[in-house]
Amino acid sequence: MTDAPPTTGLHHVTNICTDMDETVAFYEDALGWHTVKRTQNYDDPGTPHYYFSPTPKGEPGTNVTYFEYPNSQGAPGPGASHHFAFGVEDEETLREWQAHLREQDVRVSEVKDRTYFKSIYFSDPDGLVFELATAGPGFTRDEAEPGSSVIDPFEEGYES
Repeated sequence: MTDAPPTTGLHHVTNICTDMDETVAFYEDALGWHTVKRTQNYDDPGTPHYYFSPTPKGEPGTNVTYFEYPNSQGAPGPGASHHFAFGVEDEETLREWQAHLREQDVRVSEVKDRTYFKSIYFSDPDGLVFELATAGPGFTRDEAEPGSSVIDPFEEGYES
C-alpha cells in the first residue's frame, strides 16, 4: 500500500448513449430509478448530460450518468468498460430483479455463480452490460485475507 490520500469510494460512473429518451425510459421504467439532473457536458457544451440514481436525491456513490452522442458506436477493448455491477442484498432479491427485468422485456441471463457472489447480466439500449450481484458469500470464502494469494477458479473446480 502507498501513502495515497484517502477516497470516499466510487462517486459516479459516466457512460455514452445514442438516444437519451431511450436511456431515460430504461432507467426510469425498467430499473425504477430517478432522473436526478438534466444538464449538459461542461467539456462539450450542447451535449446532454443526464444523471440517474436509485435514490430521489442522487447522493454521491449512487449515480450513473450519460452523455448523448447520436450516431456514435463504441468498441469493446482497452480504455472501455466491460460492464459495471450494482449490488443487491441476496439471491432472493436477485431473482426478483430477474423476473422484473423480464417483465419489462429486458433480456437477462440466468443466475450465475461467481464463487464470491451470484449475479445476473443484462444490457441497456446501447448494449452496455450491467450486472446485479449479491453481497455474499464474499471474498473471504477461500482465503482468510482477501488478495493474499492467487486463486485459480478452474483448478479449484468453481462453477461458471
